[in-house]
Amino acid sequence: MTPIMSALVLAIAGIGTCSSNAQAPLSPPDATWDSSQLPETRGIVKQYTLTPRGDVDGLILNDGTEVKLPPHLTAQIVFAIRPGDGVSVRGLRARALPLVDATQITNIATGKSVIDNGPPDGPGRRGGEQTLSGRITTVLHGKRGEVNGAVLEDGTELRLPPPEAERFGGPLRAGQTISVRGDLLETALGKLVDVRAIGTSPDQLTEIEAPRPPRGPKAGPDRLGPPPPPRG
Repeated sequence: MTPIMSALVLAIAGIGTCSSNAQAPLSPPDATWDSSQLPETRGIVKQYTLTPRGDVDGLILNDGTEVKLPPHLTAQIVFAIRPGDGVSVRGLRARALPLVDATQITNIATGKSVIDNGPPDGPGRRGGEQTLSGRITTVLHGKRGEVNGAVLEDGTELRLPPPEAERFGGPLRAGQTISVRGDLLETALGKLVDVRAIGTSPDQLTEIEAPRPPRGPKAGPDRLGPPPPPRG
């Protein structure tokens, strides 16, 4: 290979390396970013801002600065930050407006922080299907008194359709040890399992039946028609 060809190969390789390095921060979607390197804004919380559903999607500080936060952090925000609290906000500041797109907010007095690690179904929130066992401390009921779940000693809530809860009523008693398999959801308010199978031990689980879907809206395509008229 001639010296000119060698130089060209090295140059192309160098360009590829630079391009790869420049895109590296975008490649792993679940990478942990250091929010402390983002600009800091400090102030006193005046009030929350709300979505039409009533979720918290931000804060307004006493100096008028608007802090934007994703609604899925509502529970964490209201537990850690309240109007009147001094806060430290890390995030990107708008160029021409008193606006901060926050990734982390910290209560200065208590040190409690809320960090945006992604949407509810992202890493650390929904754990997928899991099997777990525990002792029941409380049986849960619907508004009509029907059993629809239970709470384990570690605080994990179990939920299943009332007809299935009634069918498996034996294991659903306070003090009873139970095993379940289902989708685990972890939130700031606690852990919940949408039960798919239930039993007295992990190797003796019985699948439960899913609740029947509704027939559809009134006058919709799934609505049952009136009975046929009697034959004359």
